[in-house]
Amino acid sequence: MSNLRMTIALDHYERHIPFMDGTVRPTGIDLQVLTIGQDQARGGGSRHERMLAHREFDACELSLGSYVMAKARGAKLTAIPVFPRRLFSQSQMYVNTNAGIREPKDLIGKRVALRTFQTTLSILAKGDLAHEYDVPLEGPTWVTTNPEPVAFDPPPAVRIERLDERRSLGSALVAGEVDAYLAPRPPVPFLEGAPEVGRLFPDPQAEEVSYFGRNGFYPIMHVIAIKQEIAERDPWVTTSLLTAFEDAKRVWTAYMDDPNWSRLAWGRQWLEEERRLLGPDPWPYGVAANRGNLERFIQYEHEQGLIPEPLTVEDLFFETMWET
Repeated sequence: MSNLRMTIALDHYERHIPFMDGTVRPTGIDLQVLTIGQDQARGGGSRHERMLAHREFDACELSLGSYVMAKARGAKLTAIPVFPRRLFSQSQMYVNTNAGIREPKDLIGKRVALRTFQTTLSILAKGDLAHEYDVPLEGPTWVTTNPEPVAFDPPPAVRIERLDERRSLGSALVAGEVDAYLAPRPPVPFLEGAPEVGRLFPDPQAEEVSYFGRNGFYPIMHVIAIKQEIAERDPWVTTSLLTAFEDAKRVWTAYMDDPNWSRLAWGRQWLEEERRLLGPDPWPYGVAANRGNLERFIQYEHEQGLIPEPLTVEDLFFETMWET
């Protein structure tokens, strides 16, 4: 019997190189790997929207925030418990240095920028501010620029304003049009050393290590989604893909043993430090190892009005994955 032909859209991370160079191939599947980012600069961009709105791929690295919203609204998608992107929120909180923001509670009453209200980093950061730092969701005014991929009704007391989509939020932060920016990637003015832009936390790594100690997880940003009809027709596909991602993980973990794999001069030493602080594997796959991480995120989505009722962790994944 011939292999099943499938497409999968993935960003160009080192953890995906074993798929892209053919080192890893899922059993029983001829997998066409499409290197597509979310930003327009990488592979045409808009990967999330192309999957959610147009179902362009058979499988796709997808924003966890929008995926949970779509599942809550009956989208014909399922997922495997593979999480290709993770971020702590504390390093991603930027402020205008002239806005008088010295601690998280100073964000109350300020204008805080987000790409969208439902970007996964936005959901995580808003939730962390509320649960970890006593900044209620209704405290700041949230300012967005991009269209929301999935429609929703925010809680009545929450204030959301919209800037022109062409307006750079980094430039708006420098100009003082917004007081803070919760950004999945560092804004350009910060990278260029603009004195008007700094991080909310002077030592974000210390904050993140403390967060990890309290909660026990490195927060998930993306998940691997699959068209529901493919999983229902050929349930073995989910197991084959999960096994392939686990194989790829072993390959890219071994890559990191080479001290010159990264261009960072002390990359290997920093990896050893990360393992000392976060344990041997802060990137686990499977449902059991990520249950607390996912339950917290689902709670955040419900509190922020993005889903009408909390989902269970099992609701997110195809049934063959529940015992992983």
